[in-house]
Amino acid sequence: MDSLLTALKAAAEPTRLRLMALCAQGELTVTELTQILGQSQPRVSRHLKLLCDAGLLDRFREGTWAFYRLAERGAFADLARTLIDAVPANDATLALDVERLAAIKRARAEAAADYFRENAARWHEMRSLHVPERDVEAALLRLLPSSGIQDLLDLGTGTGRMLELLAPRVERALGVDLSREMLAVARSNLERAGLRNCQVRQSDMYQLPLPSSSFDAVIVHQVLHYAEEPADVLAEAARVLRPGGRLVIVDFARHDLESLRIEHAHRRLGFGDDEVTGWLHAAGMTPEPVVHLPGDPLTVNLWPAKRDGSDHLTAPSTAAPALSTFGVN
Repeated sequence: MDSLLTALKAAAEPTRLRLMALCAQGELTVTELTQILGQSQPRVSRHLKLLCDAGLLDRFREGTWAFYRLAERGAFADLARTLIDAVPANDATLALDVERLAAIKRARAEAAADYFRENAARWHEMRSLHVPERDVEAALLRLLPSSGIQDLLDLGTGTGRMLELLAPRVERALGVDLSREMLAVARSNLERAGLRNCQVRQSDMYQLPLPSSSFDAVIVHQVLHYAEEPADVLAEAARVLRPGGRLVIVDFARHDLESLRIEHAHRRLGFGDDEVTGWLHAAGMTPEPVVHLPGDPLTVNLWPAKRDGSDHLTAPSTAAPALSTFGVN
């Protein structure tokens, strides 16, 4: 009873209700919320702390920044959504807040687009070396169930493309990446696509601040060749998978294009099947048949595997393809 009263009291204040309404629209920083509300940062921060302590907002850190969004898990997540749904749609103050929020999102999208344009030539050069991405994505979809995935994790999410691709198949999806610039691109892409079941976080793929056995599926898409210790990345991926959960690695077969190491910072020049399956076994995973997509000059491989334990996700036929919100504090 006391906790419920605390949550209701926290929401029963005009500024805090405005903050909840804004955070229901996406992830926002203190600076952005301060700009929208026209109030001092210390005051806004105090309101945010009360809402987080009451379980109505989630907070997570990304370097020196902190992001806030409406709570999606916890005892009072449903209450938070109920309160926001009850807010009058024609309220003049909230309408102005939404206009200012739209301006901030436009600025975000422009910054992300600038970063993407600056790096587009490099990415286009890489894509020209292997089979079209649509073929890789089609093969990935064939390796995952068409439904029944509650929680999906995308390691090294980059632009968030894997989240966009898989969002229709999952309840909740989380993408992690170390690059704040790439996360800005991913957030912009997810907002533009209206994918409310997807989130991104800044995180180290070697030390994920996530509970063990908390995901049904993990994707490692074109990330492993940057890793100093690929086996450690896969061990961490296995740790966060639930028993019977599925892992799919997408990366290059072993090759000799030394230019990728020099010009694109690739740490490893692809991987052999025996090498990857050995790491998977060591991580407590059961490897499944490898999919090879030959290209000129690079071959893209997909290494699927299942974490040992009861199988609650049924692997689909390879013939045809048919989100947990985690606050990282």
